[in-house]
Amino acid sequence: MKTLVLQGLDCPHCTEKIAEEVKKLSSVKDSELNFMTKKLKFTQVSDSAVSDIKKIVKTIEPDVKVLEEDEEAEESATLFDLIKLIVALVLFAVSFIPALPNMASIALIVLAYLAAGYDVLINCVRNVIKLRPFDECFLMTVASIGAFVLGETTEAAAVMIFYQIGELFQSYAVERSRKSITSLLALRPDEVSVKRGNEIVKTSPDEISIGDIILVKAGERIPIDCKTSENVELDMSALTGESVPVSVAAGKEVLSGSINLSKTIELEVVRPFSDSAIAKILDMVENASAKKAKTERFITKFAKVYTPIVVFAAIALAFIPFIISGFSLEVFKDWGYRALLFLVVSCPCALVVSVPLGFFAGIGGASRKGILIKGANNIEIMSNISQIAFDKTGTLTKGSFVVSKLLPNECSKDELLELCALAESNSNHPIAKSIVAEYEKKLGKIEQGRVTSSEEISGRGIKATIDGREVLAGNKRLLEENNIKADFASLSGTGVYIACNGSYLGAVVLEDEIKSGSKQLIASLDNMGVKTIMLTGDKKAAALSVSQSLGVSDCRYELLPEDKVKCVEELLTEGTTAFVGDGINDAPVLARADIGISMGAIGADLAIETADMVIMNDDIGKIKTLISICKKTMRIVKTNIVFAIAVKILVLLLGALGIANMWAAVFADVGVALLCVLNALRALRVRE
Repeated sequence: MKTLVLQGLDCPHCTEKIAEEVKKLSSVKDSELNFMTKKLKFTQVSDSAVSDIKKIVKTIEPDVKVLEEDEEAEESATLFDLIKLIVALVLFAVSFIPALPNMASIALIVLAYLAAGYDVLINCVRNVIKLRPFDECFLMTVASIGAFVLGETTEAAAVMIFYQIGELFQSYAVERSRKSITSLLALRPDEVSVKRGNEIVKTSPDEISIGDIILVKAGERIPIDCKTSENVELDMSALTGESVPVSVAAGKEVLSGSINLSKTIELEVVRPFSDSAIAKILDMVENASAKKAKTERFITKFAKVYTPIVVFAAIALAFIPFIISGFSLEVFKDWGYRALLFLVVSCPCALVVSVPLGFFAGIGGASRKGILIKGANNIEIMSNISQIAFDKTGTLTKGSFVVSKLLPNECSKDELLELCALAESNSNHPIAKSIVAEYEKKLGKIEQGRVTSSEEISGRGIKATIDGREVLAGNKRLLEENNIKADFASLSGTGVYIACNGSYLGAVVLEDEIKSGSKQLIASLDNMGVKTIMLTGDKKAAALSVSQSLGVSDCRYELLPEDKVKCVEELLTEGTTAFVGDGINDAPVLARADIGISMGAIGADLAIETADMVIMNDDIGKIKTLISICKKTMRIVKTNIVFAIAVKILVLLLGALGIANMWAAVFADVGVALLCVLNALRALRVRE
């Protein structure tokens, strides 16, 4: 796959044109142009591919430079455009000096017009020759030249100057929004310090192998996923949006993109850079703009047919009254001026720039809060969400069990806990570890020498010999298969039943700890009118206990992964549905829901690949923030569309009636575009 950088690309509409033309090339296949990163990725079929692409870009956007990926340089176009506009404004202002002769004043106005709009005129002529005339350049050229012909020289120059001022501000706004989204791309490391024998060598992250030892100084960013041999303090704000430092114990993984707050540390690489957390995140961020929302797709299609319609409507507005009046030149001048107003007002810049910009800003605002959104289409869907289904373990709960009750039968609580802990002492199951931890907290160190044999029975529990006695510790099925009777119905929560030499001794009840923000989130969603459902493989008693504690409106339990998919398919018939899971076991459900949201799954392959949105830390409360971001973004986009169209229609009507002048038309074009762009940038600001 080859990559080119289109330096200076700041028009979403032109981006669409370039992308379409490149896809038609026989020398290229599988092409994808990303407006946000300005990168064109494609598979080269023949040697002429790059030159063919450059010709297309030159035709559609002559000022855009096509560079190889490693050639990318700082842009200087904005400074040049600013100087050009300052010159035009000075010439325009000087033309109003009363002492100047009329011809000198007109000459200065023409010079100001040419200084500001020569590139627009050139593009218009070039597009007409290429038989692709209908775009913003054509509208501005016809309107301004028409104004000159009608003797409105001041307004002709004003149209071009203020149009270019609007373009400059739009370019700035697009770049600001683009930078907010692509700030994560700065996390990509240029080089890594790796130990090679007794030397420290600087090398590319792509050349690092599993098992290599790398060196990271205090204040440096960890370039690749590693394992630490000592306790470290990390700043993970770039990944999670949280500023509080995170402590990572020796032997645990540290994720790429984190900043080392400790002393210089040596880390062991656990996966290649291409599979690291940051590489997957960067790939997702770079492709975030590929999936367009329905609203954005509509505006793109709208712009294609809009300009030709506007041009022919303006021609009709100028010539129909002229013909009806018996070819009166006075009537033609009057209605021709109104037609020119029509062309200026109708320029679609406010829509074709502000709508995609609104979505980009929404994605950027979310990324600042540690929420990654894979595309504008997901923002639109999430803004209309009516119900959210949650996985239980690891999502609404911490996934770490604690002993909540001891229910002895013919023994003491301490004896019950002791036998259960001894039986579970050789198991790595989370429940077993929780029971052992509870015993050691209350009664001291486990004496494993008392356990002479231990057998783990898959899906049942443990069979062990302790002090010469046969002890069973497991679920209901284990006891039933050994003909041991117990009161199973009275137990709520997750239970481990204990039997000794064929006699039932009681049960140890465990509960999965509920996350601190879960209850508040469910309450907030209820207030927002969003239905909540909990889908879990846990048994009925444990599931109902958690759902009742949280106030979840619908709880479905004892579900296999395929059962969860069926439940979500059923929910999809009732309304727009999101599913929130851990991104690993719930991958099929994440993929099936309208929106799949991965919780606390940073670094998990399936989380990044399957989910539509990824919450980069374990803060379930960010679900509410996510919904707020999506709703706010869609409000901004819809407001821009309604405002732009309403103002344009109003000024068009006033212009057609002869009430509005060219200055009102300039406001309806440039002014409205700037207001819409500024409004779109509001999506960058996120309040939790």
